[in-house]
Amino acid sequence: MSPPADIVLVHTSDVHIDDSYTARLFGGDGVGPLRLVLDVASRSQADVVLLVGDTFECHRLPDSLIVETARTLAAYGRPVVLLPGNHDPAVADAVFHHPALAAVSNLSILGVTHEEAATFDHLDLEVWGRAHRDYCDMDPLERARPRSTRWQIALAHGHYEPKPDRSTRLRPSWLVGDDEITATGADYIAFGHWNRAFKVGACAIPAFYSGSPDYAGAVNLVRLGDGGVQVEQAALDLPATMRAGLAT
Repeated sequence: MSPPADIVLVHTSDVHIDDSYTARLFGGDGVGPLRLVLDVASRSQADVVLLVGDTFECHRLPDSLIVETARTLAAYGRPVVLLPGNHDPAVADAVFHHPALAAVSNLSILGVTHEEAATFDHLDLEVWGRAHRDYCDMDPLERARPRSTRWQIALAHGHYEPKPDRSTRLRPSWLVGDDEITATGADYIAFGHWNRAFKVGACAIPAFYSGSPDYAGAVNLVRLGDGGVQVEQAALDLPATMRAGLAT
């Protein structure tokens, strides 16, 4: 089957599903921001949703919340690629190993269900990224991945600096620099870790932070096609109290 003329991606990060801070923001619904992201994805007929780190606030969450997250992802139905971040690394006792999440057939978890990449043959698309595997420092784009498909998307959960200084013995904070962005050769780099939406990088590769749903109030809507890569923000239907906070 020929790939579609355009591929639509929804990129978000730092959803921070929990039963405390996020739940309070969303009227007691800790899965609330994920629901809003998937609502936009449904309306946009997105081919793939990218969750670029810190989908969960931590791994110490009630069983019921993990089950509800799994139900929400499964009900969405279309492909979702999740990259573990610094809050929810792919450790042995991660929520990602919960039977409910493991049973979600449309969910690809890099570092858990897929070592480093998820490939969608019908889209001629590969999505790759290096999962956080512990709570220590790491280099999200340390190794570029050779291209095997027409379209390639790189995911990275970390802190962008044009020329990172990794010589210090202090925690370098998961740094990513311009040279590493260029080396990927990807069509789009989806970043996570900043709450604010922002374009980064000094090369021609589109590299963007989406920001967190609660702070940015939007997701990145990415279109891949013959015209190249187009990126715009699509607003989330946030609760009125949160919209008022964004407006100020």
